[in-house]
Amino acid sequence: MKIAPCASLIALAMSCAAHAEDAPEHHEIVVTGTHAHDRIDLPPALTVTADTIGTRVNAVSTEDTLKYAPSLIIRKRHIGDNFAPIATRTSGLGSSARSLIYADGVLLSALVGNNNGNGSPRWTLVTPEEIERIDVLYGPFSAAYSGNSIGARVNITTRMPEKLEASARALVNLQEFSLYGTSRSLPTYQFAASIGDRFGPLALSAAFTRTDALSQPVSIVTVSGTANPGGTLGGYADTNRTGARIRVVGAGGLEHHLQDTAKFKAAYDLGPARVTYLLGLWTDRTTGDVETYLATPAGAASYLTAANSTSGFNSSVYTRSARHTAQALTLEGSTHRFDWHLVGTSYHYDHDLQNTPAGANPLPAAFAGGAGTIQRQDGTGWVTLDAKAAWRPQGNGSHVVSFGAHADRVTLNAVTWNATNWRDAATQGAAAAWSRGKTRTVALWAQDQLVLTPALTLTLGARQEWWRAWAGSNFTASVLPSALAQPEKRFSGLSPKAALAWRQGPWLVRLSAAQAWRMPTVGELYQQVTVGTQLANPSPNLRPERARSAELAVEHTDAHGTARLSLFNEVVAGALISQLGNVPNSTLTATFVQNVDRTRARGVELALDRRDVLPGIDLSGSVTWADAITSAYTLLPAQTPSPVGKLLPSVPRWKASAVITWRAVQAVSLTAAARYASRMYGTLNNADFNGNTFQGFDKYFVIDLRAQFRVTEQFEFAVGVDNVNNDRYFLFHPFPQRSVTAEVRMKL
Repeated sequence: MKIAPCASLIALAMSCAAHAEDAPEHHEIVVTGTHAHDRIDLPPALTVTADTIGTRVNAVSTEDTLKYAPSLIIRKRHIGDNFAPIATRTSGLGSSARSLIYADGVLLSALVGNNNGNGSPRWTLVTPEEIERIDVLYGPFSAAYSGNSIGARVNITTRMPEKLEASARALVNLQEFSLYGTSRSLPTYQFAASIGDRFGPLALSAAFTRTDALSQPVSIVTVSGTANPGGTLGGYADTNRTGARIRVVGAGGLEHHLQDTAKFKAAYDLGPARVTYLLGLWTDRTTGDVETYLATPAGAASYLTAANSTSGFNSSVYTRSARHTAQALTLEGSTHRFDWHLVGTSYHYDHDLQNTPAGANPLPAAFAGGAGTIQRQDGTGWVTLDAKAAWRPQGNGSHVVSFGAHADRVTLNAVTWNATNWRDAATQGAAAAWSRGKTRTVALWAQDQLVLTPALTLTLGARQEWWRAWAGSNFTASVLPSALAQPEKRFSGLSPKAALAWRQGPWLVRLSAAQAWRMPTVGELYQQVTVGTQLANPSPNLRPERARSAELAVEHTDAHGTARLSLFNEVVAGALISQLGNVPNSTLTATFVQNVDRTRARGVELALDRRDVLPGIDLSGSVTWADAITSAYTLLPAQTPSPVGKLLPSVPRWKASAVITWRAVQAVSLTAAARYASRMYGTLNNADFNGNTFQGFDKYFVIDLRAQFRVTEQFEFAVGVDNVNNDRYFLFHPFPQRSVTAEVRMKL
């Protein structure tokens, strides 16, 4: 096994400046906590604890734990899904690079792309079993974070033992799915175990999770018009997202996942300092299958989607195999006046490939093998180095100066190979295409928090960044006669930050404003799209997007919990959005990433978290209204209708959640929860008006139930139902229907 490259971390440390990774986002220092970064960090807008997760959430995977968080939507298509991006107040599901996800300092955000595919966070490196808490902060208001925090920053903290601890959990989930001609029972089986102990200053912990999951269809196979492919019977009449007539001829991407996550952590206390090492390993073996609704007059299954072609089905047949490794080394410490935190991380695709039969290799014969392609992303990954510190000249919170440095390097290495047998990697032949490149960011930042009066606190900060993209290379055998070397790009930018907070008794009022630069990802620059014999993408001339954000938050805290009202506004110049555009040097059009002149998102969010609103009853929930639109658009080709004034892709006007928990007795918790989002669009000009179809974005209203029973301190079990009302909706893909979860947990 190739361990993620420690040498890269060392090289990065020698060649680049360091930066603070976990530093503040809202503007008051916390001087409690067991780690230095807790004392340096500023309070989050939202904290989800392990107890909250266990009581309220049917959490099969880590992304489930945030399903009721204010303003957030996580597109988890099914259990085992590797592509689950997060959408925030102002950014949609295709803007994965506008949020930062960390676990114990390890960057889980895959900043190789800005999409809902390979740019999705690597949630699978963490399991719900090991989570201690999750902190969520909205907006780019901290100098400690890059413009990738425009939407939100999520920091997951996992547990370290203080004594001998061991636990095991077994879980079963069953989804009943029915759509068009597909009707299936889809089970998931999961087993998780952990063990840890402390030996004086040394704490050790190990955890393992295996998930075996079957999914509903990821895609629907269609043909244009009202007629079946010649010589076939069956299928269903429908319309696509723009209202055109189609025939639904099958389902694709029926996935079977077998995933393992293994984690090892060690922490050693050195008096006022602590050193921590983390090693994580994630493996995945996935198969994608299809189901046809077509048959010949003789009754044989048919996979035709055009004359003598089954290419529409072929792309939904695949195998995936992956092994990713994450490492982190952290050194932190505290004194009366000074806290500091240094962390280096590495996330590496040791092995990552997807095999697919060629379009010219017809089904059903192609199920057994034959010509195809093998796409490898081996060597893709990122390394980061962050340093931060907080100095309290008076030894208290009356004046706090925090500062730090950051460096990262992201590498994309995606190569598609021809194969004589798509099921056998050993038959890999010549390269058919590749996308390669690297980006690097170095940053310095500082933030000064000064208590002006006992009630009034002013925070001023700034972040200076230097960005570089290089080693870009593209090749497509059918388009480019030889590899195309892309030009190097450089950019530097300053991001000022400011906040004024007033606290009086239970009230806190905070006004925050910030500028942030979000650099293009290596995938936006170099991940190619071809149309015919033309190269539509990559776009090496993309420029960074600049966000100017403001928020006014009013929060009330008392013995029963919190209530918060937030008004927010964001204007992004040069927003990087995948959209319709002209293919260079041709009359063709295609969809690829471009800079949009300007977008504007403003809205209001109300969030409540109340305990004992009635004896034994807890209530939490949120409502968000957002008007997120394209406010200036001059790119060609001119779109009809114009995108100006239209909603941004997959950002609904309304989002809401509500959770009510009844602690009937001390050992029993009963929870009902609801999630809602209004109608969304997938295109910049909102031309996709039909949301209730494959590739459409529909509204949804989902009700979930959970019952948790703590039989003893060592034994508990829970049962739950997700989507109990069986809402059938699409977010591009068909989403899960009603499913039942049962789990049992035992611990020492």
